[in-house]
Amino acid sequence: MKKGYLRLLLRCHLCPRECGVNRLEGEIGFCGVGNRPKVSSAFLHFGEERCLVGRGGSGTVFFSGCNLKCVFCQNYEISQLHQGDEITVERLAQIVKTLEACGAENVNLVTPTHQVAFILEAFDRHGKPSVPVVYNCGGYEKKETLHLLKEIVDIYMPDFKYGDNALSKRFSGCGDYVERALETVKIMVTQQPVPVVKDGVLKKGVLVRHLVLPNFVKSSIRVLELLKPYRESILLNVMAQYRPQYQAWAYKELSRPLRTDEHQMVKNEARRMGFTLVN
Repeated sequence: MKKGYLRLLLRCHLCPRECGVNRLEGEIGFCGVGNRPKVSSAFLHFGEERCLVGRGGSGTVFFSGCNLKCVFCQNYEISQLHQGDEITVERLAQIVKTLEACGAENVNLVTPTHQVAFILEAFDRHGKPSVPVVYNCGGYEKKETLHLLKEIVDIYMPDFKYGDNALSKRFSGCGDYVERALETVKIMVTQQPVPVVKDGVLKKGVLVRHLVLPNFVKSSIRVLELLKPYRESILLNVMAQYRPQYQAWAYKELSRPLRTDEHQMVKNEARRMGFTLVN
């Protein structure tokens, strides 16, 4: 039976922002997306983690807009400047099917939180993909929305950006990030408790990403401490891709590239704590 997921947009509470706007009537909330899916690009991505890429590549769909306002966003043109095209739910389903037909190892939904209603509607009308579905998000999630994804998502891939809410408020515009991200990981691990890898390709599980920021190694170590209780249930990517982007130049601490020793310090600590690291 069709469930009519678009009704979730009548008074939108998909994310912790809880804007309450009527997106079905075209009202725009914090995320900047209204009553239609908005997509920047979709392609076979060979630059993701090796356990996602496999041989066929990760079938990546980059959604426009975001429920975070990270001043250093590495994809700011898409997330903050809303680069992309409004499409229909049917077109979204067609994009997913095309990626599958091209041999994608998975369907990788990037920054999907604020567009969950469209994703669920597309899968409800046209069927869930036959390959694993990856929920590639910023970690700022709402438990009720994650519960809607229980039978849909095979691989959860949240960021865990900060170990300090003062930093999340300053750099991403939310003062409750740490507790939200921790609850997010807990729910995701409950839904997908054990990583399942076949022929080197992740089929199910939780893969947490942490981007190390320059001058904030202490925050990164705090993230590891928070994640430590889940270290046997998750894969972890300690990322070194940071470079000053978007508005980062306005913040002295963020206005330089990450040093190798900063990244290595966090990575070494993650190994010491017993995390399974991927890249």
